[in-house]
Amino acid sequence: MKKIISLSIYHLSFIIGCHCFAQSSPYTFTHTLQQAYSEVFKLKITSARQLLAKEKTPTAFKIYVENYADIVTLLVSDEKRLFEQLADNEDKRLDALNGMPSNSPYHRFLQAEIRLHWAFVKLKFGKEVAASWDIIKAYKLLDENAKKYPEFLPTYKSLGLLHVLIGSTPQNYQWVAKLLGLRGNIQQGLREIQLVIQKDKIFDNEAQLLELLIHAHILSFDEQQNKKLLQYIGSQEDNLLINFFGVTISMKDGRGEQALDILSRQPPGNQYLAFPLMDYLRGENLLHKGEYEAARGYLKGFLTYYKGQNFLKDTYLMLFLTYWLNNDDALAKTYLDKIEKVGTAYVESDKAAQKMVENFKKGKVSAQQKILVKARFSFDGGYYSDALTLLKPYQENQFLALYDKAEFQYRLGRIFQRQNQKEQAIKHFERATLLSQTKGFYFGATSALQLGFIYKEQGQKAKAVAYFRQTLDFPKHEYKNSVDNKARAALTQMGVE
Repeated sequence: MKKIISLSIYHLSFIIGCHCFAQSSPYTFTHTLQQAYSEVFKLKITSARQLLAKEKTPTAFKIYVENYADIVTLLVSDEKRLFEQLADNEDKRLDALNGMPSNSPYHRFLQAEIRLHWAFVKLKFGKEVAASWDIIKAYKLLDENAKKYPEFLPTYKSLGLLHVLIGSTPQNYQWVAKLLGLRGNIQQGLREIQLVIQKDKIFDNEAQLLELLIHAHILSFDEQQNKKLLQYIGSQEDNLLINFFGVTISMKDGRGEQALDILSRQPPGNQYLAFPLMDYLRGENLLHKGEYEAARGYLKGFLTYYKGQNFLKDTYLMLFLTYWLNNDDALAKTYLDKIEKVGTAYVESDKAAQKMVENFKKGKVSAQQKILVKARFSFDGGYYSDALTLLKPYQENQFLALYDKAEFQYRLGRIFQRQNQKEQAIKHFERATLLSQTKGFYFGATSALQLGFIYKEQGQKAKAVAYFRQTLDFPKHEYKNSVDNKARAALTQMGVE
């Protein structure tokens, strides 16, 4: 079931929102509760809890907003101790909601939302089986609600998200979803979310963010989508959570300068929940830019204030790289040695960091990797000319390891692809795929994925389908979840099951 929900859960989990109903108990969404919900969405948790304290009656929406405040706090803090302390609240709140009148569309909807919230949190803390059951139950509640109250728009925000996630699941896992009664369709899910954007005056905000995240993490993110993103951020300058999403989406699309600009406009003040992850993102962006000393400062600041368990391995890897890429190998090694000892390996970045240190210890990382890592970071930050300048003096035969040869070809392919030199890109991606096949390097899977995108864009359906299927056929690698989801989503959009 993990495959069904692999869409950047950390990002999506904040935006399962709230709505308004007729002002009759127990489904009364008072003005005070609406304000509290708005404050939670901005990460102003203290003021949200103060507003909640003014509401003495335990209505459905009070229970919901209280739960939302807990969930956001857990997702931002990533504290295992706090998770263990609050985990029992899920059943207590579900029991309270289940005891309320069932003749309202909110009866199932709010229970489904709470289950989804806790599912996302459980995933962060490695409770995958429990999270999967919450998602299954939430889906069934939402699906039943849509059949019973087809005109009730809030259902389609979350149900649309689940339809997209399930629809992007690789084919070899689809039978599991169907066996459990889950049905997914990307286009249907997008239509449902669009319906909320167009017709719902309370939920349109969250639905717009969902649409942007789906394009960034599953489908494709173009200039039109980026324009929407910037307008969205600009319309809510006091919202720290939206600022965070703007940074992560920008980074996902290789817009490093845009990400740094958004970070520079982060709303200040101690009224917001402490969010050390913003320093982590600043450090990563500055690493991409080659500003190693400045990157170190933010990464160390993150480690000082962060109390969670994810992103620690990746942070120590980045600290290692700020020295290693600057040829200060002795200091670099002190950070390399810490990677295996800290945190968990639930998120892909931590898994990649773990694999990197294993490769170092096995002597699989050559000095030639420095040039490839530098080129990768320049590319990831959107500095394509710098990346090409780094690689231009080299030929494949100058790299000794097969892994390095494959990466060299893949990096060139990505650079030429972003520079709109598609024929050049195709040549390098094909070579990277060939070099990766025997050992299952992830460069082969990602190269096949990009070849699929190029041929899909060119209208060459047969070639695109062949490469997307080749992507799915690659054996397990550190980015398989996200890469396979993108390939599956593309096939579904093309009408290929």
